[in-house]
Amino acid sequence: MPPAWRGVGRGGGAVVPAFLPPLLLLLLPLLVVPGGSYRPVVIVHGLFDSPSDFRHLRAFINESHPGTEVTVLDLFDRGASLRPLWVQVEGFRSALAPIMANAADGVHLLGYSQGGLICRALLATMPDHNVHSFISLAAPQMGQYGDTDYLKWLFPRHMKSNLYRLCYTPLGQGVSICNYWNDPHHRELYLNSSDFLALLNDERLHPNASDWKRNLLRIQSLVLIGGPDDGVITPWQSSLFGFYDANETVQEMRAQAVYLQDTFGLKTLEARGALGGCVVPGVGHTAWHSHRPVYERCIRPWLT
Repeated sequence: MPPAWRGVGRGGGAVVPAFLPPLLLLLLPLLVVPGGSYRPVVIVHGLFDSPSDFRHLRAFINESHPGTEVTVLDLFDRGASLRPLWVQVEGFRSALAPIMANAADGVHLLGYSQGGLICRALLATMPDHNVHSFISLAAPQMGQYGDTDYLKWLFPRHMKSNLYRLCYTPLGQGVSICNYWNDPHHRELYLNSSDFLALLNDERLHPNASDWKRNLLRIQSLVLIGGPDDGVITPWQSSLFGFYDANETVQEMRAQAVYLQDTFGLKTLEARGALGGCVVPGVGHTAWHSHRPVYERCIRPWLT
């Protein structure tokens, strides 16, 4: 994990980034919008999910923040979550825009798993968004490269070592998981073929890069949540913007070119004290949004 993140034991404790000012940590629970109400929370689900899967998280929020408007966007559920991510981004953008328009003080945006990438694309492509905190919950922000049960079910004839043959084709880019498949052994193919992640990370030049970076930096906080026992996100450090090098050795966030070159604003967010999060061991991928300690220590403090 990045050296500025402090780890704890396997009891579910949070990892608070050392770069977040201590005074801000003390004030987080008090930073409520005027009138004593809380900003609306909008949730974007992950691969094969639907709004019903987030009933526990909704209950946690309603219990700790009574009266909070919580919306789990009901689009691209279950099998439809395999559709190309830019198609999904367009649909979620249309659903999110009116919610933001009715929230004068802004909203909080939480994206789980694949939904975390969709949320980042929404923020990059919406110049007038009013998202206050973006909470990325167990999301493969730097991509995916691993033989998981999901992969074996989706592509039974492929392994991680040869999936690039499908994913880095026009046909493969029509499947959501291929949009963020990041094979460290075929870097050039990834850069030239990825229609989503390589563009979102500004790893491949495109004319909207400056605008997307400016749009993302409208957020007040970026919260990254993940853990070593996730079992699906591979490597799990992708949830924290870490990823494999060509030798499949994980390099943490600050060693990534996208951070060093500040391609989409990650380094800027850290410099202004807007980057925070948690590393929680002992939580499997499908349990993140129903795990009460994760909510209390990693999500609740940011829902002002």
